[in-house]
Amino acid sequence: MGNRTSDLPELTGLPHLIREARYHEFSRQAVGILLVAVFAFWSAPVEPLFWPGAVIAVIGILVRLYASGFVMKNKELATTGPYSLVRHPLYTGNILMLAGFCLANGQVWPWAVGAFFLWFWYPPTIEYEDKKLHRIFGDAWLEWSSRTPALLPRSLLPRFGDGTSWSFAKSMRVNWEPVIVVYSLFWLGWMYTRLPAVQ
Repeated sequence: MGNRTSDLPELTGLPHLIREARYHEFSRQAVGILLVAVFAFWSAPVEPLFWPGAVIAVIGILVRLYASGFVMKNKELATTGPYSLVRHPLYTGNILMLAGFCLANGQVWPWAVGAFFLWFWYPPTIEYEDKKLHRIFGDAWLEWSSRTPALLPRSLLPRFGDGTSWSFAKSMRVNWEPVIVVYSLFWLGWMYTRLPAVQ
């Protein structure tokens, strides 16, 4: 049984394999990164859809970059900046990125693939991370989570505490976020070159 499922009721057979896959962090990250390339490489973009999709994707990229500079995983409870708006701003950014790439792709199939990806991995991931942060930070997490939604912000104006600032070093340490930015922008550029007006 994987580390993320060790506290859950024991399962066997196919249900066990499916649950292990849903809680497997590397699989979720790898598939998400791969989908960006797949949606771009097999795209058929048209201008009325590409440009709104590109804008949404870039907003998602910026949300991720912004959020990653405020958090040190499992070491401090980030409650300011983007974390004053939602508990999981990295995932909010991912959803915006995915929706943007689906729209920019110009076809229907990415929406089905993207919806399955989000349904398969995100609910158990968010549940696990909320439980883990509650266990680590206790009452501080309870107070913060009681006023902070998981993914959809109630406001677009973040709150900042004393000494709060965005850190490039934190952004790199969390998950090499600037590299993800370059990777995502490359595939957006790839889709741009496939626009009929550009070819």
